[in-house]
Amino acid sequence: MTSLTPQEAYQATNRHYELPAELFGIYLDQRLKYSSGLYADEHTDLDQAQTDKLHFVARQLGLTGGERLLDIGCGWGSLTLFMAREYGCRVTGVTPSRPQAEYIRAQAEKAGVAGLVTLELGSFTDAEVAGRFDAVTLLGSIVHMPNRTAVLRKVYGLLRPGGSMYLSESCFKDHAAYEEFSRRPGTKHVTEGIFGFADMVPLSVLVEAVESAGFSLTDLTDLTAHYHRTIEEWERRVEAARDRVELVAPGMSEPLIRYLRTANAGWGYTTKHYALSALKSRMGPTEAP
Repeated sequence: MTSLTPQEAYQATNRHYELPAELFGIYLDQRLKYSSGLYADEHTDLDQAQTDKLHFVARQLGLTGGERLLDIGCGWGSLTLFMAREYGCRVTGVTPSRPQAEYIRAQAEKAGVAGLVTLELGSFTDAEVAGRFDAVTLLGSIVHMPNRTAVLRKVYGLLRPGGSMYLSESCFKDHAAYEEFSRRPGTKHVTEGIFGFADMVPLSVLVEAVESAGFSLTDLTDLTAHYHRTIEEWERRVEAARDRVELVAPGMSEPLIRYLRTANAGWGYTTKHYALSALKSRMGPTEAP
């Protein structure tokens, strides 16, 4: 467990997410989705992989349309805007970044879904989110929050009975890998140099936090190969546009490429990427699998 307070972690992490949207537009997909895609086959491109991934999240949550959804760490709004447009969900997004919030508001207006999108600026730990939700998403965001059990207990309290949660995160492969590699320079370049703060842990630690919060775990999906392919594409795009990266964010091309290469080198050896689904339900799912 890190010694940083939630506010300190929030301030440290914010450095990366305050970078201009133009930078992320250079190497991410057209939705600026900053997490793993889902590749149907070798012909699937990055934009389709990210669209397919968002539909996968909707299926895992059991969305049918019109639900009230909380998107914690909503990034540049890929999931927030997608669920509002494609599923008619009323979405509340939480982001620590003012540029992200302003970008999402503008995109929501452009897409005609501003009435379905609400944004909370700041740390989820401190945010006073009102009401009950049908579903909650945390795509690669809980790693930036020091007390994951407290975060998940707050999520549990915001869900209606029977509500669903989707959580995806990069993890150390096991406790031995965590002990050996968590403080190495390459790891610290990613967790501290790029993101300011990230507390990556083994999957078992995340599952323990989900259990401690009161959830029933309903599904576990290994997305490691899909994230590897996603980052390969991100790296290819950065390499092809180094001059543009330097123009938008001077000095960022080398650290960014080092981050992407470090992340991809560890998949399957020291790190994995998983998606967890869970219900706020004492008995778990009522329908047969």
